[in-house]
Amino acid sequence: MGIEVGGLLGLLILIADVWAIVKTVGSTASTGVKVAWIVAILILPVLGLILWLIFGPKGP
Repeated sequence: MGIEVGGLLGLLILIADVWAIVKTVGSTASTGVKVAWIVAILILPVLGLILWLIFGPKGP
């Protein structure tokens, strides 16, 4: 039995992850850094998002 995140909370996490990926792609970071952040967000949706908010590339 694993931990399931469903319903409204899951939808909010999905929206936040998509937003983080879009912001990462639009940043001025190098391609390698962008790819690393996108992979981190996709593999670890909640933790990756939190780490991205703290350490991720900032705007254009």
